Amino acid sequence: MIENFETYRPLLFAIAYRMLGSAMEAEDAVQEAYLRFQATPPEEIRALKPFLTTIVTRLCLDQLKSARAQRETYVGYWLPEPVRTDDDSEWIKPMSVENAAVTHESVSMAFLILLEKLSPVERAVFLLREVFDFEYSEIADFVGKEEAACRQAFHRARQRVSQQRSRFRASAEARQRITQRFLEASYDGSVEAFMSLLAEDVVAIADGGGKISGAGLYPVIGREKVARLYSGLVHRAPANLTAEVAPINGVPAIILWVDGGVFSIILLEIEGDSITQICNVVNPDKLRHVQDASTGVTRSEPGDAV
Repeated sequence: MIENFETYRPLLFAIAYRMLGSAMEAEDAVQEAYLRFQATPPEEIRALKPFLTTIVTRLCLDQLKSARAQRETYVGYWLPEPVRTDDDSEWIKPMSVENAAVTHESVSMAFLILLEKLSPVERAVFLLREVFDFEYSEIADFVGKEEAACRQAFHRARQRVSQQRSRFRASAEARQRITQRFLEASYDGSVEAFMSLLAEDVVAIADGGGKISGAGLYPVIGREKVARLYSGLVHRAPANLTAEVAPINGVPAIILWVDGGVFSIILLEIEGDSITQICNVVNPDKLRHVQDASTGVTRSEPGDAV
């Protein structure tokens, strides 16, 4: 196979999205990597894959450092930008069959939120080792650190992630079933319908970026409070709003549409048979990637929806 930039575009986007939690910023990083690749004389590139991976990794590290300051001024709760993960999504395919579970988990909303607790270097090292299976010697070159420092960063990051990972993650079948039931509860709109699906200590988070009135600035905690919140949202929803269940960030999620445009994306964190967290992304800037990726995708017939 003749190597060229397009050979590694899915890999570069996969790394950048997991590091940044933003499809728009990941695409920008990949495009910048392409420009730098074009500007580099071929004789200076000893091996294309590590060359491009180094560029994208360091661009993401720079972006993460500035993002921390931006998050401090972000209006309300910040959530990662959702992405569609249909079966033909090249960038989400696992590096190996043995790594498939880790690869898919690493794009989940809950996992990306968890990664926010790591330093930029810890995040880069953890992802490059845990998800993409690079050797420590390679990672050291990518991030510009000593190999021993990368090993220490990985073990710190892995310990922190392991402590906070869910111990009872739901199966794919349970996720599909409970997500569908949540959508059906939205048709009903009653507090009781929602309460039957929620864990006692469920947390509801909305990311409106200060651009959507009614998007709460703080998490809502507790079964009854969350049930009343979503019951109220149902009764205030636009009359022309429709819904579908589609693959988002590796799991079934609910996409809400108004007049052909994505209005909201709801992702559920599920343990056992209960919903433990609801992430509702309504910031229009974070819905464009799913909007574009859904163009031409056959959707189920819309019925009465939330």
